[in-house]
Amino acid sequence: MEVRTYMSTSPITIGAAQSMAAASQLMKDHAIRHLPVLRGGQLVGVVSDRDVKIVEALPDVDPESVSVDEAIGQEAYSVSPDDDLGQVARHMHNHKYGSAVVMEGKKVVGIFTTIDALGALADALGAKA
Repeated sequence: MEVRTYMSTSPITIGAAQSMAAASQLMKDHAIRHLPVLRGGQLVGVVSDRDVKIVEALPDVDPESVSVDEAIGQEAYSVSPDDDLGQVARHMHNHKYGSAVVMEGKKVVGIFTTIDALGALADALGAKA
């Protein structure tokens, strides 16, 4: 089975120069927990809801004044839509990644998260919705 089977397509991304407040708002507006971060159209990392919460909890820090680039919590783990789902899930597990950015060449085409992995697991186990 391939990543494309379970990835979320057309992911929301954010520019590295945007504020953490903007990242927080995007996550709330779209009910998501991971944003691929782009600089000049190139993937440079992933900002998570945990990163946002850390910045928001810092005393005397305004999330409007902290750029996403300054707060990126994890490097982007990127995969192809054709990659084996089991191998990607195992790599995410081994490295404790919450997401994998799905790329075709240098273009972000999707995101595969732990929630997507749970959907794949439920299907594999034959669980009904």
